[in-house]
Amino acid sequence: MIPQGFIQDLLSRADIVDVVGRAVPLKKAGINYKGLCPFHGEKSPSFVVSPSRQTYHCFGCGVHGNAVGFLMEHGGLGFVEAVKDLAGELGLTVPDDDRDPRERERAAQAREKQLSLVDVLAKACRHYRGQLKGSRRAIDYLKGRGLTGEIAARFGLGYAPAGWHALASAFGEYDDPQLVESGLVILQDEAGEQRRYDRFRDRIMFPIRNPKGEVIGFGGRVLDKGEPKYLNSPETPVFLKGRELYGLFEARAAIRQRGFILITEGYMDVVALAQLGVGNAVATLGTACTADHVAKLLRFAEHLVFSFDGDAAGRRAAARAMEAVLPHVGDTRSFRFLFLPAEHDPDTFIREHGTEAFERCIAEAVPLSRQLRAIAAEGCDLTTPEGRTRMLAQARPLFELIPEGLLKAQLLDELARDGGVSFEVLERHWSAPARPGHGAARARVENDRDRERDRERAPAPPPDWDDMAPDDRVPQAETAGTEDPLGYDPRDDGTPAHRRFERGSGRPFRRDREGRDGDRDRSRWRDRRGGDATASPRSTPPRTASLLDQIAWTLTCGLAAWETLPAEMHDQLVQQTAPHGALFSRLEQLLHDEGPLPPEELLPLLRAEAEEAGIGTLLARMERLLALGSLPANGDLSVLIDRLRLEQIADEWNLLIESGPLSDDARARAAELNALRAALKSRLSGGAV
Repeated sequence: MIPQGFIQDLLSRADIVDVVGRAVPLKKAGINYKGLCPFHGEKSPSFVVSPSRQTYHCFGCGVHGNAVGFLMEHGGLGFVEAVKDLAGELGLTVPDDDRDPRERERAAQAREKQLSLVDVLAKACRHYRGQLKGSRRAIDYLKGRGLTGEIAARFGLGYAPAGWHALASAFGEYDDPQLVESGLVILQDEAGEQRRYDRFRDRIMFPIRNPKGEVIGFGGRVLDKGEPKYLNSPETPVFLKGRELYGLFEARAAIRQRGFILITEGYMDVVALAQLGVGNAVATLGTACTADHVAKLLRFAEHLVFSFDGDAAGRRAAARAMEAVLPHVGDTRSFRFLFLPAEHDPDTFIREHGTEAFERCIAEAVPLSRQLRAIAAEGCDLTTPEGRTRMLAQARPLFELIPEGLLKAQLLDELARDGGVSFEVLERHWSAPARPGHGAARARVENDRDRERDRERAPAPPPDWDDMAPDDRVPQAETAGTEDPLGYDPRDDGTPAHRRFERGSGRPFRRDREGRDGDRDRSRWRDRRGGDATASPRSTPPRTASLLDQIAWTLTCGLAAWETLPAEMHDQLVQQTAPHGALFSRLEQLLHDEGPLPPEELLPLLRAEAEEAGIGTLLARMERLLALGSLPANGDLSVLIDRLRLEQIADEWNLLIESGPLSDDARARAAELNALRAALKSRLSGGAV
């Protein structure tokens, strides 16, 4: 892991105007710079780069970020690669990890080999494209499929001639080992003699690009009848079929605009759909959809639609895809399955029925929950107890792949109804101790309810992040008449609508407590480790915590709530400066790896990487809060997120004002910001805690 401190130092040294300006022509606009957005098509500039904030923002499509984020979004780099690229430009060395020198040397050699193979594949791609221009037969084939030259150029389509050694004209040394290692040339031993020949012959060539746009492999389709119809590159150091997707690089802008990804079964589906205006499609590479595919796709969108033929083979492919997505199910993600008539693929369906009809099919695609129930019911007679029992037996292994959450709870209820048993019976049966690792769901629910009752009976103590002594609790006998060792309530931002403290008395203000004003008895709260402590009266108003402090503590105490936040909020939180961004990033990773752990289990895991991640001070504050039993109240997170959005709206509004004359997109965005601000303020004033 790259130390957070180095990343912050790197961003402070970088000039985002220089970083963005290498890819986007920029002009001075007030104190900022403007240009045409590289992430969506526009005629008047709405893409603003702020030197003072060291950020970029588009008022047309909403993309935003810092210098590292721009390299990732525009260049298709991973986070580590983007940091290393930016550091290299500034003459900085990224701190090495704790691997031994030999392992680092092997990693460097592997990377050097990958770069070399990518160069070879890029050269082959240029060769194939050149061959396409000279082949009337190949051009006529593409025209016959309804493709224009513009689409062919966008996807880099080419043609591999029919000769056995056509690549010899592109590479001076046909016996170069890298041609074999990259999968372009096949090497065979025949009677002790080596024979080399081109893998791809007389085929339309589809270059396969990674998210950075590098060519890492090829798919070739025969022009006439022949087998195999599609031929892929073999797996190489740069190409793994189970991880890569065709068309993902080309589809990024459309995915961002449409908000979902359409997964199809072939290269031609992707290219033909792009020709017909559906640019957010990708395809697997001759393999079933894998968990790695799903994880990669979820980096780009939280809504996936799988398109399959309606025949038996398509249904089987859908079943395999469903198994791949189940471990990734979350309360904010959606997975749907589209089954076209057996005689159609997406291309032919649109040509016969039109794009609007296809869009209706997408909108009516089968949701994951219904698809799981349908697969579980295959071959079962649900009119008989035996058939219903068999259905439940087939559903259980699929159900157990789903992470805990509201969707899983609702699905259990629906399966119980389908199976003709009560929710309680099915829950008890599937929570039997005979399956280690699957604890009793009922017990967890009851424990959660007990903890919730404890929280409702207790006022949250006003914790101090910095000034509190490291001792665990204030002894009960010593609390009266002393100053509370905590400095403020992490749920209070100091505004009148949200202040939780009575004026004059200084005691915690809770409307659900017995008594009124100064006559209230001092409240008690349950310590997480079983003890009690008393909230001390205070003589001065509380110091306020930042919104990010409050959100960090609220998520730490209820990590499952992360899944209730939209994807754009996930991105905004993990992109915050140290230490909050690093903490949110680690919380997200732990949620995916370990599930929604309680804070007493979560904090030790965070502590193990505290120094390296730069979150030690923030973590120490939260550990003190846990020792005091200070837990956020229900509903706090939604209020805090709304208030954070208000801050972001104010910041974006200031950016608009600073950027000179407004484009049409910027004016439209200003109107949106006003409406959003009014809606958020109305919601907060009506639902303030």
